[in-house]
Amino acid sequence: MLKRRTFMAAAAACMLMTPVAHAEYKAEYTVSTVLPSAFPWGQAADKWVELVKERSAGRINMKIYSNAQLVSGDQTKEFSAMRSGLIDMAVGSTINWSPQVSELNLFSLPFLMPDHTAIDAITQGEAGKAVFAAIEKRGVTPLAWGENGFRQLSNSKLKIDKPADLEGLKIRVVGSPLFQDTFTALGANPTQMSWADAKPALTTGAVDGQENPISVFDVARIDQVGQTHLTRWGYMADPLVFAVSTRVWRQFSPEDQQLLKQAAIDAGKWEIEKSRAELDATLAKIKERGVEVTELTPEQHAAFVDATQSVYEKWAPRIGEELVKQAQDAVANRK
Repeated sequence: MLKRRTFMAAAAACMLMTPVAHAEYKAEYTVSTVLPSAFPWGQAADKWVELVKERSAGRINMKIYSNAQLVSGDQTKEFSAMRSGLIDMAVGSTINWSPQVSELNLFSLPFLMPDHTAIDAITQGEAGKAVFAAIEKRGVTPLAWGENGFRQLSNSKLKIDKPADLEGLKIRVVGSPLFQDTFTALGANPTQMSWADAKPALTTGAVDGQENPISVFDVARIDQVGQTHLTRWGYMADPLVFAVSTRVWRQFSPEDQQLLKQAAIDAGKWEIEKSRAELDATLAKIKERGVEVTELTPEQHAAFVDATQSVYEKWAPRIGEELVKQAQDAVANRK
């Protein structure tokens, strides 16, 4: 009897030490993105999937669904779908997730981040940790940062180098109230619509302009729908977040959780370096296609900063005064 008990105890101990059986994993995990592989955003997801498959020897299979197709094209519903477990994983935009995570509006504050070093100072510092904690608190496990890039302004009407130039212009913006407030403060007429609807609206002239990273302007050939004026004002940047539904995350063994996280970190770093390195060449291609590119002087830039201060007064309390100050201090002290 003693031998039998000893054997059973040893067997139980072995079962406790055994990692989650691979058979319990899904045959395929869904990964949501808004932009496909032609864009840096899609390439970030591609790299993550590639690294996980390679490092897990094919045990963990992930399939990318781009164009927000898992939420019928409404990218603002992506986070909720992931939180509920309808989407397993995503490489998502801080803008698109901001309706559910108010702290993510931090990155949409106009002219908070003047350069790439400023972005890194926020995402890799205490403010970035606080943002990840806010995401995790809402049922999604964030793993790493990626980058969609600084958003620049284009239009079909005129050269824009001062706030008064935006007066009355119909500008397509994403589904975030903060964007509405920013463009309203500048005298424009912001029109909220999904990216799927944006290009047709630009084609017909239903809207005069839009704002997006240089890479999106280039690959989507926005110059072909009358957007002949581009202003590089870098008024905000859009970090991407590699994340997993917490419900799904808990199904992985600790070893595989670490594998997924490190693969996301490596994919994010690769994509950030690649997209930044390609900026100059991409801008040159856009100019070759006849787009007039306006670079702001420091004085012109300052005029836009001054014109959007009301946005901070309204949104800092919603985002969190302490978080906004953390981010501003990180930018001020960046190296």
